[in-house]
Amino acid sequence: MIVRRVRAAGVGRALRKGPHRGKALCGAAAVLVVAGAGGWLALPGGTEGKEGQGDGLVGAVSLPWPDEGQTSIEVQGVGSLGSRGDRRPVPIASVTKVMTAYVILKEHPLAAGEKGPRITVDAAAAQESHSLSESTVQLREGRRHSQRELLELLLLPSGNNVARLLARWDAGSQRAFVAKMNRAAEDLGMTRTTYTGASGFESSTKSTADDQLKLARQAMRQPVLREVVALRSTTVPGVPGTVTNTNRLLEKPGVIGLKTGSSTPAGGNLMWAAEAKSGAGHHLVLGVVLGQRADTTPMEGLEAAIDRSGALIDAVQRRLPGALRADKPVRS
Repeated sequence: MIVRRVRAAGVGRALRKGPHRGKALCGAAAVLVVAGAGGWLALPGGTEGKEGQGDGLVGAVSLPWPDEGQTSIEVQGVGSLGSRGDRRPVPIASVTKVMTAYVILKEHPLAAGEKGPRITVDAAAAQESHSLSESTVQLREGRRHSQRELLELLLLPSGNNVARLLARWDAGSQRAFVAKMNRAAEDLGMTRTTYTGASGFESSTKSTADDQLKLARQAMRQPVLREVVALRSTTVPGVPGTVTNTNRLLEKPGVIGLKTGSSTPAGGNLMWAAEAKSGAGHHLVLGVVLGQRADTTPMEGLEAAIDRSGALIDAVQRRLPGALRADKPVRS
């Protein structure tokens, strides 16, 4: 399939011609790119958001794809940079918490700067603080934390006990909350995803890089979620010390999220978000890397996922502007 692109200066002219005269082009039919003078319009035949896109719309961007697991990357408003690896569902570990946060904010929206209702730590969440087999946050029974504080404890240090506490607070039980997670996944077209817990501790929670990329799009449209995943660290009253984000890629220029996940069966996983400059504008780049060094240690897997994601981000930030300036057809 050939996708023809024209410069942003020709957008108005293109929209006045052909079968799309007078209509906005969007979705799978076409892709409108907004990047100032360097922007592009992809006419009918664009494939943004579809699976199995090969090199995608921006085929000129050469990337250091991981040689294991699954990877999927897209530039918002431009389209897919491609997908690599097996598309079978695999364990995603704590990347699961992005859906947990997404559902919580859908059910209980917060405005920017708003703390939200205060939630009481129950006995189960406090007892789970002392687990030696999973990632938890030290919580004290009876202590009340705001919804915003618990979202920070969910997404930065990856507290499994916080995920289950939020699930019980919202739906009465983790089981009922998981049903909401699966309905949300279905609504987003995540057809190869099954959630079995709110934390990702269960290896039976499985998904694909393509599916998780669909969630990443929606997650980054939630202002509060976007704020939280960009935090390198935070302090929460009643929780000892400084809470540090497990995503050390936030130290890199332009990286603004999202979420790590690791376990022995899952390997290292990372859903990431970064900005790439193009002229005077910025593009939001989203990526999901799954299954790095599976069946080793969680730490080894996570280090591999972070390192390989970092190399991908570096390559996109360097090469995307030149690809967007190239005035030529792109095959996908």
